[in-house]
Formats: sequence, structure tokens, C-alpha cells
Amino acid sequence: MLTAQLPGVVIEPDPQLAGRWSAEKANQWYEQHGWLVGCNYIPSTAINQLEMWQADTFDPVQIDKELGWAEGLGFNTIRVFLHHLLWEQDPQGFLHRIDQFLDIADKHQLSTMLVLFDAVWDPFPLLGKQPEPKPGIHNSGWVQSPGFEILKDTSKYDTLKGYVQGVVGRFRNDPRVVIWDLFNEPDNINFASYNDNSYGVQKAELAMELLKRTITWTRELNPIQPLTAAPWKEDDWSDHGKLSPLDNYMFSHSDVISFHCYENRAGIEKRIKALKQFDRPIFCTEYMARPFGSTFEQIMPLLKENNIGCYNWGFVAGKSQTHFPWDSWANPYHAEPEVWFHDIFRPNGQPYIQQEIDTIREITRKEVPSYQKVA
Repeated sequence: MLTAQLPGVVIEPDPQLAGRWSAEKANQWYEQHGWLVGCNYIPSTAINQLEMWQADTFDPVQIDKELGWAEGLGFNTIRVFLHHLLWEQDPQGFLHRIDQFLDIADKHQLSTMLVLFDAVWDPFPLLGKQPEPKPGIHNSGWVQSPGFEILKDTSKYDTLKGYVQGVVGRFRNDPRVVIWDLFNEPDNINFASYNDNSYGVQKAELAMELLKRTITWTRELNPIQPLTAAPWKEDDWSDHGKLSPLDNYMFSHSDVISFHCYENRAGIEKRIKALKQFDRPIFCTEYMARPFGSTFEQIMPLLKENNIGCYNWGFVAGKSQTHFPWDSWANPYHAEPEVWFHDIFRPNGQPYIQQEIDTIREITRKEVPSYQKVA
């Protein structure tokens, strides 16, 4: 028996497709949730996933305050990154802190997309005290999960099964979790973060092997939430023959389709047109880079019009320093950029641009909270 993978393309069945939601089930699920709109979130006081979640630096007070700002914009969901080292360090404590976080988010009427693995930035993560931000550099302390030492060695992959099934198993029936994002940009070569650039040549193949196992481990638990993983490169997704093996795999194995796009309105319109062919709910899980023309004013209305769930990158400018642009890795900035790359609020809660706040609230139809109204 042959199984349809993409329109016009057939493949032999593979075990990772067992348990994949039908398009009908995925669309019914999305109808129940309505338009999902929010942001990628890390507290302004954390430089990376480890500092966000480790017991000594987990900051529920700060999280509560900042997620209140998200609620005030009319956001109803957030995307948050986990890390396997936190499970290895203290599995029960880690699960407890995730539970606390989900409670805080739910209090502010926010569902949470949890990201299990991430292939971007520092490939040598270490537990314990995290470094201070490097002045003027975008996301100078963000860490990959898993790091180089595991990803380069497939014999170590099964050591991650306990993490995946431990976290998914705990929250697989929890309505506070809306989607499982299995692997963020798995084939991002991220040359700037490696001493040995030859490793990048193998990264996509290695990451796909880990993604395959992660899908299998997660499907075994049959969570109530859909699974996804997002292609992100500026390829032509409408041409099936030009899809990379990994993009092909992510599109054909996800319950709901997700993608990243920091292009302008014309660029994201092209993406949307190509992805509608799958007849499944679509999520843009990363967008909004002002210098590229990816702005709230240009992109949010388009995403809402097409009923595409969306998560802009960045929320509060803080230790992640994502208000600096990507090119700061090569040329650190000596002052705050005149045009912020990402982020919406300053650490004190003041908007970077009040007009953006007004635009977001208009699109989400969120009235200004009474405590923020001027008499």
C-alpha cells in the first residue's frame, strides 16, 4: 500500500506516520481554538532557556508581570523553549516549574506551545550559572538542545527519549498546552557558533534522524495536542521537487503545518499560497523583523485574514537582546539600534512604539485595560 506524502508525490509508509492526525481532525481541532495569536517568549531576566527554567533563576513573579502585558495586547498564546539538560538535572523539579509556568500563562488566558529541541546558536550548553549578555549582540547566550556533543553522535540519541516522553507524558492531556513543536530549525547550520564549520554539512541529516525518533517517541503517547516542526529557509515550497528532504519530512509528518518567515508582505503571501495546498491549519511560529518589512502593521492583518496562527519573535527587550539585529554577531552594536529588530516592550513595560501596541490591539480587538487608560 502506498501513502500520499505531498500532492503528486507518493512514498512507502514509514513508522513515523503512524498516528498522524488526518487533515479533517486537524482542521476540527483548529476550529475549536479559533485564531491563535501571540509571541515567542522568554523573560527579560533570562539570557536563555536554562536561565529561564533552572531552579535558582526561575522567576514566576517576572513571568506573571510580563505575561500580563501579553494578555493586555489581546494575545491568547505563547511559544516557549525547553531544554533536555533541565530534565537531566532535576526531572521532577523541571516538570513542577513547567506546571507553574502553565498556570501563570493560563491565568492570563494564554495557551502555550512547547518547543522540545532547538538547533540555533550556542552548540555547547552547560548547566549552572549562565553567562552575562555580550554587549550589543543579538541572542548572545541562547543555547542549542541537544548540543554538538550529542547531535554529532547518533548512538546517544536514545538518551533523549526519557526527556521527550517525560515532558510530553506529563502534559499530553493538558489543555494548557496547545501544540508540541518538536525541533526548532533543525537544519540551521548556524556556522557562526561552531569552531569546525565542516560539521554543518551533516547537520540536516543528523537532525532529521533525531526528529524521526522524537516523532516516534511522542506518537507513542498519543497526546491530545498536535505535533509540528517548521521549515524556515527561503526555498520555493510550492515546487515539491525542490523541497529539501528535511522540509519534505516536516511538512508530511506534522499534524498542523508551521513555518518561519521574516520576509515582507509579498514574501509571506507567497509562503501562505504554497502552504494552503496541504489543507491543514497553518502557523507562522516566527515572524516580525522590522528592518526587513516584517512588521505588525504589514503582516498581522494578512495572517488574521488567512486564519494563520502566529507568534512574532520577541516580547520584552532584555538579556536575550533580540532588539539588536542578526548582523550584530559579526559587528556588535555600541548603542541601541534606532530601529529595533524584534521585541515589543522595554523592560519597564513601556512600549517601544505605542502605535504598534494600538495596531496589535486593534487586530486582536483587545480594549485597553482599565489600569492603562489615561484619565
